[in-house]
Amino acid sequence: MNSDDREKLSFSELDRIRREGRDGGGERRPRGKAAEARSKQATEGYLKEAGKIFTDAQGGAEGDALARAVEAAHGTPELAEACRAYREAVGLPGGLALLSLFLDADDPAIVAEAIRKLAEGHEAGEVQVSRGLKSQLRVLEQSSDDDVAYEAEELLARL
Repeated sequence: MNSDDREKLSFSELDRIRREGRDGGGERRPRGKAAEARSKQATEGYLKEAGKIFTDAQGGAEGDALARAVEAAHGTPELAEACRAYREAVGLPGGLALLSLFLDADDPAIVAEAIRKLAEGHEAGEVQVSRGLKSQLRVLEQSSDDDVAYEAEELLARL
């Protein structure tokens, strides 16, 4: 009997055989109690970090809901109130996208605080000020409120 007389295996069968041979047909487990403990600790750490991406908005679930309220109120007269509620519950946002919405609020105190927060982030190297944000700051530099105008002018001078 010749080797050509046997039935040829399909590619999926060959892959399955390779997979079973390499993995032993099951899940790979760490050897020993210490290795298993390290593996469990690493897995928990990875899952915790991955969970932050999706659920760890500033202020947790409440902060996430308040951030959505600020985004929904953008362009409406309720923006200042939504920003005030967010600031009281969570503080000023750390993210540039949400913080830039605070610059559109009708409350000069909120706008001045947001500009100061932008300046702090820029000094720390955490915030890159885009051309659009610079334009927004130039408009705020002409504000009738002295605090807002001064803060915008100071930040633009540092950029």
